[in-house]
Amino acid sequence: MEILWINLAIVLIFSYLARYFATPNYTFSLPIYRPNLILSFGALLSLVIISGLRSNIGDTYFYKHAFEVNDFNWEQINDQENIGFWLFQKGLKYYSEDPQILLITAALITNVLIIYIFYKYSRMFELSVYVYITGGLYLVSMNGLRQVMTAAIIFTATKFLIEGNWFRYILVVLFASTFHESALILIPIYFIVRYKAWSKATFVLLLFAILIVIGFDKFSSILFSTIQDTQYGHYQNFQEGGANSIRVLVYAAPLIIAYFGREKLRDLYPESDYIVNMALIGLVFMIISTQNWIFARFSIYFNLYQLILISWIVMLFREKEQRFVYYAILVCYFLYYYYESVISLNIIYKSNYLSL
Repeated sequence: MEILWINLAIVLIFSYLARYFATPNYTFSLPIYRPNLILSFGALLSLVIISGLRSNIGDTYFYKHAFEVNDFNWEQINDQENIGFWLFQKGLKYYSEDPQILLITAALITNVLIIYIFYKYSRMFELSVYVYITGGLYLVSMNGLRQVMTAAIIFTATKFLIEGNWFRYILVVLFASTFHESALILIPIYFIVRYKAWSKATFVLLLFAILIVIGFDKFSSILFSTIQDTQYGHYQNFQEGGANSIRVLVYAAPLIIAYFGREKLRDLYPESDYIVNMALIGLVFMIISTQNWIFARFSIYFNLYQLILISWIVMLFREKEQRFVYYAILVCYFLYYYYESVISLNIIYKSNYLSL
């Protein structure tokens, strides 16, 4: 775990300095500042090295084992459900039999795409990157390697989401779905989020989530009977319980602040409605996941947008309060990271290349 703490410190320092030495940018209706590219790269490099050189955490062993034992010959191609990920691994195995190449390449792709979008759309770049780690998604990227890489690919279509270019957005989703088929859920979601945030539809979504929680037994029986003949049918036997309610509160907090500062947020960031709506859908999945943890996997596609939102909420407060709110975010997420990584999950980081 010591290496993960060092990584957090390095990433925070580089990303903070990247914003400190930022240059003016006019991506939005009002000017913001583009972080320093070289210093941003320093934060990115640490994220890629730590993730890519790991030898454990979550499903890492199974990904490595599958890469080692699979020949990836062309006769198998007709039996593959996630053809994109299969071809990705086949290409890597052409260059090396060492499964570490899979981990470091996936870490490179995932973190480059995520940090690139933070670089473009975050108001306080270092907050998005910091909460990416302390909010737990960075650790999830080492566990659910394939799904987080899929989410990162779709995350690059944020520009199309904001501009309303549904054709290009769907093309990106279709490509990403070849890595993880669950990405197809983003196609109908695109049309759901194309409305003003905090409208009646927003509260219908939240009410829908609460009703599912109340009647979860009925809902789950319908859902799992629908998907029982797909590659996700085995999830009906998933018995690891629901997600921690503390995690739901952590995801809800930025949205509560965004709600009370919604008018100011629109003034500062006119395109924020789509980001807020994506984050809200992530919260809906997190609420449902309190009944069955497997639904938290769907929230991965939406939690990245919450990280953009967090980078803007400091600006919703009066100027004399902003410093306090900024440090409160740092402290609260640090405590959450400690609780989840040390107390709850007892994460132990191992690497064949890095040691203290």
